[in-house]
Amino acid sequence: MQFSAPAIVCAVRPHGETAVIVRLLTERQGMVAAYVAGGRGRQLRPVLIPGNTVMAELRARSDSQLPFARIELMTSRAPFLAEPLPAAALAWITALTAAALPERQAYPSLHQALTALLDAVCHAPSARGWLPGLVAFEALLLRELGYGGGAPPPPGADVAADLATLDRIGPLIARYALAESGGDVMAARAVLRERLGRIA
Repeated sequence: MQFSAPAIVCAVRPHGETAVIVRLLTERQGMVAAYVAGGRGRQLRPVLIPGNTVMAELRARSDSQLPFARIELMTSRAPFLAEPLPAAALAWITALTAAALPERQAYPSLHQALTALLDAVCHAPSARGWLPGLVAFEALLLRELGYGGGAPPPPGADVAADLATLDRIGPLIARYALAESGGDVMAARAVLRERLGRIA
């Protein structure tokens, strides 16, 4: 296994003293876990932030081996972590993606949707600009995984309608997409939902 591709950092877990296991979403290879030496060091720590886009070079001797990765930053979303609402959105959508998607199955539409949603969260003037995209992304993820999810509100729906759809989709995500790891991940969604409630 050897490839180089742009990837979205979705989750980072410490491994040993200085390394990390990172979960990366790529367009063609899907979700890939990889070992990054020195991932907790001064140079790579700000690169391996969930939501960042990186160029990842992965190498493994066999398909069954955890690949080693070399990582270079392409787009940093770290500056937006200082704002409570964007920070909660970035934490939720990356945690959801990392926990829900199986390894090495390509979901190009989800990759494109996540890229667009991350950009919207970071650059829209307010949450009203990206909330419809968040609802659409959750519904798309459920559909791509074969769980239905229904249609999101039509374009131009008000915040109340978007939040109502968000509340309807939540139990479906917990029951199906996050059946094995839902508790901790859904806690991130609860934080986001509470903060979104303040704009309604």
